[in-house]
Amino acid sequence: MEELRENLKRINERINEAASRAGRKPEDIQLVAVTKTVETERVREGIEAGLKVLGENRVQEAEGKILELGHGVQWHMIGHLQTNKVKKAVALFDMIHSVDSLHLAFEIEKRASALGKQMPILLQVDLAGEETKSGFSKEELFDALPQMAGLAHIKICGVMTIPPFSPDPEASRPYFRELSDLREKIAGIYPEGIRMDILSMGMSQDFEVAIQEGANIVRIGTALFGPRCCKRG
Repeated sequence: MEELRENLKRINERINEAASRAGRKPEDIQLVAVTKTVETERVREGIEAGLKVLGENRVQEAEGKILELGHGVQWHMIGHLQTNKVKKAVALFDMIHSVDSLHLAFEIEKRASALGKQMPILLQVDLAGEETKSGFSKEELFDALPQMAGLAHIKICGVMTIPPFSPDPEASRPYFRELSDLREKIAGIYPEGIRMDILSMGMSQDFEVAIQEGANIVRIGTALFGPRCCKRG
Protein backbone atom coordinates (compact mmCIF):
# COMPACT_ATOMS: atom_id res chain seq x y z
CA MET A 1 0.00 0.00 0.00
CA GLU A 2 2.74 2.43 0.96
CA GLU A 3 4.70 1.61 -2.20
CA LEU A 4 1.62 2.29 -4.29
CA ARG A 5 1.09 5.64 -2.58
CA GLU A 6 4.70 6.58 -3.24
CA ASN A 7 4.45 5.56 -6.90
CA LEU A 8 1.31 7.64 -7.34
CA LYS A 9 2.94 10.60 -5.63
CA ARG A 10 5.97 10.40 -7.97
CA ILE A 11 3.77 10.07 -11.05
CA ASN A 12 1.71 13.10 -10.04
CA GLU A 13 4.91 15.06 -9.46
CA ARG A 14 6.16 14.11 -12.91
CA ILE A 15 2.83 15.08 -14.47
CA ASN A 16 2.98 18.43 -12.68
CA GLU A 17 6.56 19.06 -13.81
CA ALA A 18 5.86 18.10 -17.42
CA ALA A 19 2.76 20.31 -17.49
CA SER A 20 4.63 23.25 -15.99
CA ARG A 21 7.45 22.92 -18.54
CA ALA A 22 4.83 22.97 -21.30
CA GLY A 23 3.07 26.00 -19.83
CA ARG A 24 0.00 23.96 -19.00
CA LYS A 25 -2.12 23.47 -15.88
CA PRO A 26 -1.47 20.10 -14.20
CA GLU A 27 -5.12 19.84 -13.19
CA ASP A 28 -6.09 19.72 -16.87
CA ILE A 29 -4.35 16.34 -17.26
CA GLN A 30 -6.19 13.20 -16.22
CA LEU A 31 -4.40 10.07 -15.06
CA VAL A 32 -6.01 6.80 -16.11
CA ALA A 33 -4.54 4.00 -14.00
CA VAL A 34 -4.18 0.88 -16.12
CA THR A 35 -5.35 -1.97 -13.93
CA LYS A 36 -5.26 -4.87 -16.38
CA THR A 37 -4.04 -8.06 -14.63
CA VAL A 38 -3.89 -6.19 -11.30
CA GLU A 39 -5.63 -8.09 -8.51
CA THR A 40 -8.86 -6.57 -7.23
CA GLU A 41 -7.51 -5.99 -3.72
CA ARG A 42 -4.55 -4.05 -5.09
CA VAL A 43 -6.90 -1.99 -7.25
CA ARG A 44 -8.88 -1.25 -4.09
CA GLU A 45 -5.67 -0.04 -2.45
CA GLY A 46 -5.10 2.21 -5.45
CA ILE A 47 -8.54 3.73 -5.05
CA GLU A 48 -7.85 4.32 -1.37
CA ALA A 49 -4.55 5.96 -2.37
CA GLY A 50 -6.42 8.42 -4.56
CA LEU A 51 -6.94 6.89 -8.01
CA LYS A 52 -10.07 8.29 -9.67
CA VAL A 53 -10.11 6.71 -13.14
CA LEU A 54 -9.26 3.08 -13.89
CA GLY A 55 -8.53 1.63 -17.32
CA GLU A 56 -9.22 -2.00 -18.19
CA ASN A 57 -8.30 -3.89 -21.36
CA ARG A 58 -10.73 -6.81 -21.18
CA VAL A 59 -14.45 -6.71 -20.53
CA GLN A 60 -14.58 -10.00 -18.66
CA GLU A 61 -11.76 -9.08 -16.28
CA ALA A 62 -13.22 -5.64 -15.70
CA GLU A 63 -16.68 -6.95 -14.94
CA GLY A 64 -15.60 -8.76 -11.79
CA LYS A 65 -13.66 -5.77 -10.52
CA ILE A 66 -16.50 -3.34 -11.24
CA LEU A 67 -19.05 -5.56 -9.51
CA GLU A 68 -16.82 -5.80 -6.44
CA LEU A 69 -15.46 -2.25 -6.30
CA GLY A 70 -18.43 -0.30 -7.67
CA HIS A 71 -18.73 3.00 -9.47
CA GLY A 72 -17.20 5.30 -6.89
CA VAL A 73 -14.49 5.71 -9.54
CA GLN A 74 -14.69 5.95 -13.33
CA TRP A 75 -14.03 2.84 -15.40
CA HIS A 76 -12.62 3.26 -18.90
CA MET A 77 -12.35 0.54 -21.54
CA ILE A 78 -8.92 1.07 -23.09
CA GLY A 79 -8.25 -2.22 -24.86
CA HIS A 80 -9.42 -3.57 -28.21
CA LEU A 81 -13.17 -4.12 -28.03
CA GLN A 82 -14.77 -6.98 -29.94
CA THR A 83 -18.29 -6.39 -31.22
CA ASN A 84 -19.65 -9.37 -29.28
CA LYS A 85 -18.53 -7.67 -26.06
CA VAL A 86 -20.06 -4.26 -26.84
CA LYS A 87 -23.40 -4.82 -25.09
CA LYS A 88 -21.68 -5.58 -21.80
CA ALA A 89 -19.03 -2.87 -22.26
CA VAL A 90 -21.65 -0.17 -22.81
CA ALA A 91 -23.40 -1.23 -19.62
CA LEU A 92 -20.21 -1.38 -17.54
CA PHE A 93 -17.92 1.45 -18.62
CA ASP A 94 -18.02 5.22 -18.33
CA MET A 95 -15.94 5.72 -21.50
CA ILE A 96 -14.63 3.58 -24.34
CA HIS A 97 -11.21 4.74 -25.57
CA SER A 98 -10.59 2.21 -28.31
CA VAL A 99 -13.20 2.73 -31.04
CA ASP A 100 -11.21 1.65 -34.06
CA SER A 101 -13.78 1.13 -36.83
CA LEU A 102 -17.06 2.43 -38.17
CA HIS A 103 -18.60 -0.99 -37.60
CA LEU A 104 -17.71 -0.82 -33.91
CA ALA A 105 -19.12 2.69 -33.61
CA PHE A 106 -22.42 1.56 -35.10
CA GLU A 107 -22.58 -1.39 -32.69
CA ILE A 108 -21.95 0.90 -29.70
CA GLU A 109 -24.67 3.23 -30.98
CA LYS A 110 -27.10 0.30 -31.21
CA ARG A 111 -26.35 -1.01 -27.73
CA ALA A 112 -26.30 2.43 -26.10
CA SER A 113 -29.65 3.22 -27.71
CA ALA A 114 -31.14 0.05 -26.24
CA LEU A 115 -29.97 1.15 -22.78
CA GLY A 116 -31.12 4.75 -23.23
CA LYS A 117 -27.54 5.86 -22.69
CA GLN A 118 -25.16 8.22 -24.49
CA MET A 119 -21.73 6.53 -24.55
CA PRO A 120 -18.62 8.72 -24.47
CA ILE A 121 -15.99 7.37 -26.85
CA LEU A 122 -12.54 8.15 -28.21
CA LEU A 123 -11.48 7.29 -31.75
CA GLN A 124 -8.31 5.21 -31.92
CA VAL A 125 -5.93 6.23 -34.70
CA ASP A 126 -3.08 4.04 -35.94
CA LEU A 127 -0.55 6.57 -37.18
CA ALA A 128 2.28 4.08 -37.75
CA GLY A 129 0.33 1.58 -39.83
CA GLU A 130 1.35 -1.30 -37.58
CA GLU A 131 -0.31 -4.61 -38.42
CA THR A 132 -0.42 -5.54 -34.74
CA LYS A 133 -2.31 -2.37 -33.77
CA SER A 134 -5.97 -1.54 -34.17
CA GLY A 135 -7.13 1.87 -35.26
CA PHE A 136 -8.36 4.06 -38.06
CA SER A 137 -5.84 5.25 -40.57
CA LYS A 138 -6.15 8.99 -41.10
CA GLU A 139 -7.88 8.40 -44.42
CA GLU A 140 -10.34 5.94 -42.90
CA LEU A 141 -11.06 8.33 -40.07
CA PHE A 142 -12.01 11.21 -42.33
CA ASP A 143 -14.21 8.89 -44.39
CA ALA A 144 -15.96 7.63 -41.25
CA LEU A 145 -16.43 10.90 -39.36
CA PRO A 146 -19.43 12.18 -41.38
CA GLN A 147 -21.23 8.88 -40.73
CA MET A 148 -20.53 9.03 -37.00
CA ALA A 149 -21.33 12.70 -36.53
CA GLY A 150 -25.09 12.19 -36.40
CA LEU A 151 -25.22 9.17 -34.12
CA ALA A 152 -27.38 10.11 -31.16
CA HIS A 153 -26.16 7.63 -28.57
CA ILE A 154 -22.41 7.97 -28.87
CA LYS A 155 -20.54 11.07 -27.79
CA ILE A 156 -17.26 11.47 -29.67
CA CYS A 157 -14.96 13.18 -27.18
CA GLY A 158 -11.56 13.03 -28.87
CA VAL A 159 -8.84 10.78 -30.23
CA MET A 160 -6.19 8.41 -28.92
CA THR A 161 -3.14 6.61 -30.25
CA ILE A 162 -0.47 4.13 -29.18
CA PRO A 163 2.84 4.71 -30.99
CA PRO A 164 5.30 1.91 -31.72
CA PHE A 165 7.03 0.76 -28.56
CA SER A 166 10.46 2.22 -27.93
CA PRO A 167 12.56 2.57 -24.78
CA ASP A 168 13.36 6.09 -25.97
CA PRO A 169 10.47 8.45 -25.06
CA GLU A 170 11.52 10.86 -27.80
CA ALA A 171 10.69 8.23 -30.42
CA SER A 172 7.01 8.74 -29.57
CA ARG A 173 7.07 12.51 -30.04
CA PRO A 174 6.37 12.61 -33.83
CA TYR A 175 3.29 10.41 -33.36
CA PHE A 176 2.02 12.52 -30.45
CA ARG A 177 2.53 15.71 -32.45
CA GLU A 178 0.76 14.20 -35.46
CA LEU A 179 -2.25 13.21 -33.37
CA SER A 180 -2.40 16.68 -31.82
CA ASP A 181 -2.41 18.24 -35.30
CA LEU A 182 -5.06 15.76 -36.42
CA ARG A 183 -7.30 16.66 -33.51
CA GLU A 184 -7.10 20.35 -34.40
CA LYS A 185 -7.91 19.61 -38.02
CA ILE A 186 -10.97 17.55 -37.10
CA ALA A 187 -12.17 20.22 -34.68
CA GLY A 188 -11.94 22.80 -37.45
CA ILE A 189 -13.99 20.70 -39.86
CA TYR A 190 -16.65 19.47 -37.44
CA PRO A 191 -17.47 22.27 -35.00
CA GLU A 192 -20.72 20.52 -34.03
CA GLY A 193 -21.61 16.88 -33.47
CA ILE A 194 -18.03 15.79 -32.85
CA ARG A 195 -16.05 17.10 -29.92
CA MET A 196 -12.29 16.97 -29.80
CA ASP A 197 -11.78 17.83 -26.14
CA ILE A 198 -9.65 14.79 -25.33
CA LEU A 199 -6.20 13.88 -26.57
CA SER A 200 -5.36 10.51 -24.99
CA MET A 201 -1.76 9.43 -25.51
CA GLY A 202 1.27 8.54 -23.47
CA MET A 203 2.03 5.60 -21.19
CA SER A 204 4.53 4.85 -18.45
CA GLN A 205 7.63 5.28 -20.59
CA ASP A 206 6.61 8.37 -22.59
CA PHE A 207 3.79 10.24 -20.82
CA GLU A 208 5.90 13.32 -20.12
CA VAL A 209 6.59 13.74 -23.84
CA ALA A 210 2.88 13.24 -24.50
CA ILE A 211 2.00 16.00 -22.06
CA GLN A 212 4.45 18.34 -23.78
CA GLU A 213 2.62 17.61 -27.05
CA GLY A 214 -0.83 18.30 -25.62
CA ALA A 215 -2.11 15.07 -24.03
CA ASN A 216 -4.82 15.59 -21.44
CA ILE A 217 -5.27 11.89 -20.68
CA VAL A 218 -2.28 9.66 -19.93
CA ARG A 219 -2.65 5.92 -19.33
CA ILE A 220 -0.19 4.60 -16.74
CA GLY A 221 0.14 1.08 -15.40
CA THR A 222 3.71 -0.17 -15.02
CA ALA A 223 5.04 2.98 -13.33
CA LEU A 224 2.19 2.74 -10.86
CA PHE A 225 1.70 -0.98 -10.17
CA GLY A 226 5.09 -2.33 -11.28
CA PRO A 227 6.05 -4.64 -14.17
CA ARG A 228 3.51 -7.18 -15.34
CA CYS A 229 3.17 -9.49 -18.31
CA CYS A 230 3.07 -6.76 -20.92
CA LYS A 231 5.84 -4.38 -21.94
CA ARG A 232 3.53 -1.40 -22.46
CA GLY A 233 1.20 0.20 -19.92
